[in-house]
Amino acid sequence: MNKVIKLIMMLAVLASFQRLAAYDFKLDGIYYNILSEEDQTVEVTNSGYSKCYSGEIILPSRILWNSKTYKVTSIGDGAFCWCSALTSVAIPSSVTSIGNRVFDGCSGLTNVTIPSSVTSIGESAFDGCSALTSVTIPSSVTSIGDYAFFGCSVLTSVAIPSSVTSIGNRVFDGCSGLTNVTIPSSVTSIGESAFDGCSALTSVTIPSSVTSIGVCAFSACTVLKDINVSQENSTYASIDGILYDKGVQILIQWPGGRNDVILPVSVTSIGEFAFEGCFGLTSVTIPASVTSIGEFAFARCSGLTSVIIPASVTSIGRYAFYRCSALTTIYCRMTEPIECDPYFSDNVLMEATLYIPRGCREVYEKTTPWRNFWNIEEMDYSDVDEIAENGVESICVENGRIVIGGDALTEVFNLQGTCVYHGYGPTVDDLSSGIYIVKNGDRIVKIRL
Repeated sequence: MNKVIKLIMMLAVLASFQRLAAYDFKLDGIYYNILSEEDQTVEVTNSGYSKCYSGEIILPSRILWNSKTYKVTSIGDGAFCWCSALTSVAIPSSVTSIGNRVFDGCSGLTNVTIPSSVTSIGESAFDGCSALTSVTIPSSVTSIGDYAFFGCSVLTSVAIPSSVTSIGNRVFDGCSGLTNVTIPSSVTSIGESAFDGCSALTSVTIPSSVTSIGVCAFSACTVLKDINVSQENSTYASIDGILYDKGVQILIQWPGGRNDVILPVSVTSIGEFAFEGCFGLTSVTIPASVTSIGEFAFARCSGLTSVIIPASVTSIGRYAFYRCSALTTIYCRMTEPIECDPYFSDNVLMEATLYIPRGCREVYEKTTPWRNFWNIEEMDYSDVDEIAENGVESICVENGRIVIGGDALTEVFNLQGTCVYHGYGPTVDDLSSGIYIVKNGDRIVKIRL
C-alpha cells in the first residue's frame, strides 16, 4: 500500500515540476522567484529540473538584483527536490516557511539548520532524506505537514516543540532509526501511520491533550513495548502499555514488540489495524467479550500461527488476516459462522486446519470464507468454558501453557482432583495435554490443553 501511495506522490511531483519550470532569475548558483515587488521578497526555487543543487549551500537572507534588495522569506515547493548530491543547507533567519517537498529525495543531506523564524514545515519536506541523522524543530513551528520526515531512516531522535498542535499523517513513517520522540502537551491529534515502521522506537507517551489518534499510528513498531497514556486523557487509556479507548472497550493499538497477548474482558472490539505489522506475534486468544474484529486487524502478522475466535464474534472486517501466511490452526467457536472477507491466503486455505464446533460442518461448508478451507475438523468445545464477566481478567491457553490475567492465587487441578499447580505466576507450564480445572481467586474455569 505504501508503494502505491509513494508512486502517486512521485507522479504528483513530476507534474508539479512542469509548473515549477519557470524561475525569475539565478544568482550565485541559486534560483529565485519574486514573491512581491512591493515588499521586495523572493523565494528560493529550482531550475525546473531535478538535481540542480549539490554540496553545501548557504542561503542568503537578502540579495541584490537589478539594483533592488530582496528579502529571502521562503523556500518554495520542491526547491531542492531530488538533489541527491546535496549534503547540507543553512537556512537564514529571514525564512518563515519551508514549502512542500523542499528536500524530497535528498538522500545525501546530512545536516540542515531550521531557524527560529520558520513557522511551518510543508508536506514531504524531508521525505526520503535517508542520511539525515538529526533535526531540531524550533519552537516557532506550529504545523508539520504530512509525510514531512517520511523514510528518514537514520533519524534517531526528534524533539517536537510545544508550539505544534498536530502531527500529520505519516510524518515519521519509515523512520526506522528513531529511538526517542517526545510528544508535547500541546498536541491534540496524531495522524494516520504517523510513526508507522519506527522499528527502533521502544516506548511512547501520549499526553492528556491528545483527542485523536489515526489508524496505524504505531504499526510495525517491532520493538515498541509500551504506549503509555496520561491518566488525565479523556479519550484514550492504556493498561499495561496497551492503547485502548477511555472505556477500555476498543483495542486501538497493540505494541509490535509485545507478543504476550492477554486482553481484558471489558474489550468488545478489536479496532482497525490494531495488530497490523506485529511480526513477532505467534498466537492470539480473543476473549469471549469481543463481538467485532476490525478491518486489517491482524494484517501482516507474518509470524501468527494460531488464532482462537470466540462464539461471541458477530463481525470480522475486510482483510482482517491479510498476509497472515503462517497460520496453521484456526479455532472458530461460532456455531453460526458469519460471512466475511478476512482474506486468508491460498496457502492457509490449503494447509491450515480449521477447527469448528461439532455438528456445524454443513453450515460452515456453505459459508464464505470457511467453505474454502481444505482441512476442516469438528471438535467438542463444550468442555471448555468461555468466560466474559465484567471486571474479570482472562484465563486462556497459549502454546500449550495456561496464561493467567491478574495477580490472585491460582490453583490448577486435574480431573482426578489432584492439585498440579499452586502459585501466583502469570503462566502455568509443563502440563500434559488434557482437561483441567483452574481456580483463580474466586473464579473456577474448565479448560483444555
